[in-house]
Amino acid sequence: MSEARLYLIPCTMGDTPVSQVLPPYNFEIVRQLRHFIVESRKSAVRFLISLDKTFPVDDCTFSELSEHTGEKEDISKLLLPLEKGESMGIISDAGCPCVGDPGSRAVEIAQKKNFRVAPLVGPNSMLMALMASGFNGQNFAFNGYLPVKNGERESKIKQLENKAYKENQTQLFIEAPYRNQKMFEAILKACKAETRLCIASGITTKDEFISTKTIAQWKKEKAPSFEKVPAIFLIYK
Repeated sequence: MSEARLYLIPCTMGDTPVSQVLPPYNFEIVRQLRHFIVESRKSAVRFLISLDKTFPVDDCTFSELSEHTGEKEDISKLLLPLEKGESMGIISDAGCPCVGDPGSRAVEIAQKKNFRVAPLVGPNSMLMALMASGFNGQNFAFNGYLPVKNGERESKIKQLENKAYKENQTQLFIEAPYRNQKMFEAILKACKAETRLCIASGITTKDEFISTKTIAQWKKEKAPSFEKVPAIFLIYK
């Protein structure tokens, strides 16, 4: 690595073996890095050791950048190794970093400073859910987390449903796993009977669940068991 780069390093989702979802090239790159921006140090160390049990984590620097990092904090200082000509990596807690992930704040600064940003190949739950949904894959929108409060959440879901019909656009969104059941119930309450809902949870893990049904069909089904499992919700006409 002659030119310093900021590598965006995908990691596994759940207990998926690294060899199942990550190419060997990623391992070659990561083994050369000693500076990381991470969502949490604990999960990043666990991931690096899963790549290589002998990975020298004690020789590495880990700078945390999470949802708890204040908006006014100086993120640029996390990129000091790049200023010195040393490559770095960004690691999320699961899947690809910087998509629905606070790591994007560091990438924004890196782009402004004209540093090389290099995304590596790996699993992305949103794209994989879209692939398996049967919905429009040419026109879609990821909406992140929806409002938590009852009423506000149903209103937002209804807005997204209207957009799916008017713009022929697949709508994707997520929720904290412990609120998945409430989200499921809110969707059934807010959407029309003929609207289609895809639920994709535990993607790439042994408990992977992906199913597309109309709202009317979902109302006759037992809700998926996904209280502790990351899930993607997709709605379409």
